[in-house]
Amino acid sequence: MKRLLPYPSLTLVLWLTWLLLNGFSVGHALLGLILAVVLPLGTRPFWPQVPLVRDRMGLLRFVLRVAKDILLANLAVALKVLGPVKDLQPGFVEVPLDLRDSFAITVLTSTVSLTPGTVSADVSEDRTRLLVHALHVEDPQALVAEIKQRYEGPIKEIFEC
Repeated sequence: MKRLLPYPSLTLVLWLTWLLLNGFSVGHALLGLILAVVLPLGTRPFWPQVPLVRDRMGLLRFVLRVAKDILLANLAVALKVLGPVKDLQPGFVEVPLDLRDSFAITVLTSTVSLTPGTVSADVSEDRTRLLVHALHVEDPQALVAEIKQRYEGPIKEIFEC
C-alpha cells in the first residue's frame, strides 16, 4: 500500500482541494483521485526525508496560528503600503537557527515567506542562519525574537528533529 500511496495524507488533501476548486461531480471526483494518487508518486524522488510529527494538536495550532498571522499581516501590509512610503523601513535580518533538519528549515522558510511583509531570502550553507527581508523593520532583534518564538519553537516541538 505504501508503494501506491507514499503520502496518504497528501493524497487526501490534493483530492479534497481538487473537489473544492472544481465542484463535485463523478468526473471531477475520478480525475481528482487519479491526480491525487499520481502526483505524489511522480514527485516522490524529490521529497526530503520528512520527520515524524510528534504533536498533531501542536501542528493544528501552528497551522491556525499561521493562517491568523497571514490574515493580520495582509491587513498590516495593506495599511503600510497605502500610507506614506517614507514611513517604511525595509531591511534584512539574520535569524540564527536552532533547527537542523532540512524539512523543518523548509517549513520555517515557507512560513516566513507566506506571511506578508516578510520573505526568506537565503539559508546559510551550514544551515545556522536564515536571511529574512522584511517590508518594515523597526527593531531587528524584536523581529528575530518573534520568528523564533512564533514559528521556529513550535516547529521544533511538532517534528521529531
